[in-house]
Amino acid sequence: MMDTLDDTGVLASAVRTIAMEADGLRLLAEALEGEMRAPFARALSLIGKVRGRVIVTGVGKSGHIGSKLAATLASTGTPAFFVHPVEAVHGDLGMIGRDDAVIAISWSGESAELKGIVAYTRRFSIPLVAITSRETSALAVQADEALILPRAAEACPHGLAPTTSTTMQLALGDAIAVALLEARGFTPGDFRIFHPGGQLGASLTHVGQIMHTGEALPLVASGTPMSEAIITMSRKGFGCVAVVERGRLLGIVTDGDLRRHLGGDLLSMHVDEVMTRDPRTVAPTTLAVKALEILNASNITTLMVVEEGGMAVGVLHMHDLLRIGVV
Repeated sequence: MMDTLDDTGVLASAVRTIAMEADGLRLLAEALEGEMRAPFARALSLIGKVRGRVIVTGVGKSGHIGSKLAATLASTGTPAFFVHPVEAVHGDLGMIGRDDAVIAISWSGESAELKGIVAYTRRFSIPLVAITSRETSALAVQADEALILPRAAEACPHGLAPTTSTTMQLALGDAIAVALLEARGFTPGDFRIFHPGGQLGASLTHVGQIMHTGEALPLVASGTPMSEAIITMSRKGFGCVAVVERGRLLGIVTDGDLRRHLGGDLLSMHVDEVMTRDPRTVAPTTLAVKALEILNASNITTLMVVEEGGMAVGVLHMHDLLRIGVV
């Protein structure tokens, strides 16, 4: 039965765990700037040159980290998947091709379960990158490149449960994935290809994909009487009307502009007298998440979409972002 800890003891334990893992990450960052610098660069070059896929393997907690690394690589433009080392020697070695590369993760570097997959890479000259903590371990010695993690105390008070060690493995895996992403020039548009669903996919949608165009646009020409502009505003239903001259955006009349001019003879005025000049706009290539940021920062609900030269080509409403799930 678990002993009861008071709030102070629980908090102290949590803070100690985070601090110890943070120390491990600090040591890892120092290693990457020092003794791991050249091996990391060579490992990235080796992985980046493969024509096939990156196979990640590991057992136990290292295996869980490896599974996450494979998923991160695959979602950021590096074809990858995880192969369990035990399943590998029971037929899954056939999933590893000669154009692939293998990343094997083992804190000790002596995991017996990895022997089969390591031997397979050596037999067929498949590039092998090791992530381990022991330079003289069997895994490090067999690998083409070994990334040696710094020795750091586990956050577990008994020094048994993998905690700091797996945090460093996870961080180094992320560093590999991000470095490959940047080296390949992976763009937000590329990222969306692999993340079409959910809020992330919605955030990576371009304004041009969801904006209203053509007859839906609330446009009036410069010099239009406000009496006509209000009818257009009401009919289009965006709470605004854009003022253009030969298609080029000059300004916008919003509900707020109408309220500010209610004291005068509003219906006898022209749109040029009421409109807000140089309103906030976005380009069709703007990401939906950026458009949301502009709407929130400006405390507005509608953005005109313009192309180069200020030509009005669309209109975007906050409801459009709600509809695709950005908000």
